[in-house]
Amino acid sequence: MAKQLHKRFSPEEVKTLFQKYLYEGIELIYILETLRVKKSRFFKLLKEYVRDPNNFSLQYKRKSATRRISADVERNIIKELKEEKRLIEDKDISTTSYNYSYVKDRIYEDYKQKVSLPTIINRAKKEGFYKPKKRKKRAHDREVHSNYIGELIQHDSSHHKFSPYADKKWYLITSLDDYSRLLLYAKLMERETSWHHIVALQDVFLVRGFPFSYYVDSRSIFRFVQGRDSLWRKHHLLTDDVETQWGKVLHDCKVELKYALSPQAKDYTSHCTSFIRFASSLINFLLLPCCFSFSNLVMSSFPGHS
Repeated sequence: MAKQLHKRFSPEEVKTLFQKYLYEGIELIYILETLRVKKSRFFKLLKEYVRDPNNFSLQYKRKSATRRISADVERNIIKELKEEKRLIEDKDISTTSYNYSYVKDRIYEDYKQKVSLPTIINRAKKEGFYKPKKRKKRAHDREVHSNYIGELIQHDSSHHKFSPYADKKWYLITSLDDYSRLLLYAKLMERETSWHHIVALQDVFLVRGFPFSYYVDSRSIFRFVQGRDSLWRKHHLLTDDVETQWGKVLHDCKVELKYALSPQAKDYTSHCTSFIRFASSLINFLLLPCCFSFSNLVMSSFPGHS
């Protein structure tokens, strides 16, 4: 985009070109090419120059302030940001950051008002509805990395209140391809059992095929972990001496099982946040009382990347 005329030429330079056009017979086409303006713009400036040559200026004053939103839009932005803050402060809901894109969509759908995302973010910072991103300290480098699709599937479950309309917390079981970040499986459960995780394996295997390995934490559904011996008790079974029902299914399907070496290494729940927030936002957008079956219907209809 070309710079404005007053940034490319000084008033004296433009005056010189006007004089050459008026008194020296320079053709208009050459002056227009030099100034890079249209005829209408040229003659408007020429008229101002002829009227008052001594006070001629290329600067102009705007008739009205630009980039200003109406009071109604401002009020609606603050209203939606307050709702976002309420969700963040609710400890039962798995929302820890502001979703400004959702606020933008909500304002357009509910109030038919268009507002840019930077404007919403600026208002959020001004009014205190902003949480700066914290840099996570790298505790270690013992993380598993993949090089191709299907090499590693991250599988886990989380227990949160995924919608403000829900009357209790639900379990969200997810399977995520580590390389492509494709969410292969996501389903809400009222209670978590080994069978629910086995069904998740069945869904992924029948739809996507058999992966090379699964990556999980050390919870009892996935792994038998024995504590240390004490003076009062002697253990006869050690860690991994007993195969869990879920692990046996993987073993029979020839899928390798890998365990996270620490809680920090297994922290991939944040990768699924965008999908969870999208599903929750859609439930809020429909303004319906959130029921368990409806939430699963929404999530199953929108598979996507995290």
